[in-house]
Amino acid sequence: MCLGIPMQIVEINGYNARCEAKGVERDVSLFMLQDETVAVGDHVMVHVGYALQKLTAEEARSTWELLDQIIDSSEA
Repeated sequence: MCLGIPMQIVEINGYNARCEAKGVERDVSLFMLQDETVAVGDHVMVHVGYALQKLTAEEARSTWELLDQIIDSSEA
């Protein structure tokens, strides 16, 4: 199973971006989104260092709500 993590772009340098989620920052490749317009503040789904798709803020938030539920249920 693969897991994508929603992250918000905080900085862009060419096809590379600095993205943040829950206080953690990572360098992410935007190469797979080269046909889309992405900007600082946008949300993207990240898997193994690559942004796979652009998300709305609501999609990112609801994904994190589901991931948090999974984490909470596994700790119980």
